[in-house]
Amino acid sequence: MKFINIKNYSKIIGSFSLALALSLNSCSKFTELEPLAALSENTAFSTAANVELAVNGMYWSAAVGRYNDGGGRGYPFGSAAIQQADMRGEDMVNMQAFYQITYESTYTPTSANNVNHWTSLYYLINEANIVIDGVKSAAENGVISTEDAIQYEAEARFLRALAHHELVIHFCRPYADGSGSNLGVPYRTNAITGGSSVEENITQGRGTVAEDYTQILADLDFAEQNLPDGGTSPISRAKKGAAIALKTRVYLHMQDYTNVLAEAGKLGASGTAPFSSPIGGYELTAAPEAPFTSYSNNTESIFSVENSATSNGGVNGALASQYGSSDFGFRDLVSISPNFYNADFWVAGDLRRERLTHRAEGGISAVYTTKYFENTYADWAPIVRYAEVLLNAAEAYARQGNAGQALALLNAVRDRSVPATARYGSSAPADLLDAIYKERRIEFLGEGRRWPDIHRLALDPTYSVGGIPAKINPSQITAGGGVALYDGTTQITPARPAIPYTDYRFIWPLPSNDELANNPNLQQNPDY
Repeated sequence: MKFINIKNYSKIIGSFSLALALSLNSCSKFTELEPLAALSENTAFSTAANVELAVNGMYWSAAVGRYNDGGGRGYPFGSAAIQQADMRGEDMVNMQAFYQITYESTYTPTSANNVNHWTSLYYLINEANIVIDGVKSAAENGVISTEDAIQYEAEARFLRALAHHELVIHFCRPYADGSGSNLGVPYRTNAITGGSSVEENITQGRGTVAEDYTQILADLDFAEQNLPDGGTSPISRAKKGAAIALKTRVYLHMQDYTNVLAEAGKLGASGTAPFSSPIGGYELTAAPEAPFTSYSNNTESIFSVENSATSNGGVNGALASQYGSSDFGFRDLVSISPNFYNADFWVAGDLRRERLTHRAEGGISAVYTTKYFENTYADWAPIVRYAEVLLNAAEAYARQGNAGQALALLNAVRDRSVPATARYGSSAPADLLDAIYKERRIEFLGEGRRWPDIHRLALDPTYSVGGIPAKINPSQITAGGGVALYDGTTQITPARPAIPYTDYRFIWPLPSNDELANNPNLQQNPDY
């Protein structure tokens, strides 16, 4: 199987890539591939080369996506998933208008941030379903081997699971609320290609969160069984380790700690330090910045979504332009909160503060992450790293009472960054779970992992923040002294109040001008 790198082209596939998951138009041209323009569904899978282009087009839709049915702004996984999740939390601050709706929780059934996330995710899901049908047909017709078809299907099912889980954590109550009995999202497994396929999908209801999780895990089980361990494919193509790593995350959201450990054990988390995975050879990089300075090739990144100089979310949607300081030609849009930067649990001398942040001297005075630094907007979006697998396992071990293994895993991630005098050694902190949760906030700062943790722990009697946390307004930074506030001690009283879990705004509304207008069997989230 020959892999084509996405950076070699920015126009991927023609009209087989349908415009929106529930568009009532039978086929809508998306992009064109020269010299193969406006490929039909049949043409897209008529040769082995076209099949590979179709699969790459699916990954391109994950990276660049759609925005208001037009050009991409990094929806859903090029940058938007990361930014949306950070803006729903309190550790990063929305300094300008981008993602203000998300940051301030002022979304409606027609507001851009949440509507475009929904439509782009279902667009990707439909691409995955078209690929699944197409590669099966191609194998039946002798265009590709059965083995290649199964691997392509496994890649598509991995992305389908990833996209549905992203929908669940924004549009649904967490699994812990009623063991998944609340309304889920439509889990779409049938391709929409026009005609009767539109009618079949337009009647699909929401089901439950538990039903979504069952299907997410079924897709990931298939992916694990049929994806390669590694080989020559880049980290932007799904492999066996990515499916397993994502399962550790999914089971953590279900509070199924036994299965978290079963999956994490496949990747070496049940061993001893230094931890490494027998599948894929994953291990922590020696320096915490390495996954971001060598974002396309490092031992720690298990799966990332590829961007390039010619294929990215652009100035309005790329990671560097959104998160970076204007000192380096970026846009000062998302800063680190001084309350988080100054938190007493982020110890002095931590290399992640020293090497992965920048105190802005021009533009808007604040501190910004430097995890994304490509002026060509080519930073790959980190989706899952080996550090997460280890911390997922640490949490599960701690929940099950194995403090020794939990501490060893926590130390593996933490010790590469903190000074020797600040390390735990063999003495576990008094509240080990609290230490793990704080470590997650530091380690994954600016990677979109804050909201998923808030969401899954929303009902935890000890570790929940109670809903959407209180947040600092950007004016509190600019009027309060800018970088002078990042002094290691200052804590600002957030001007934007917390929103309790019981409030309807904890979850997003379904789009009224798309899904609800066309599907009579969908229920809107309450109070929207």
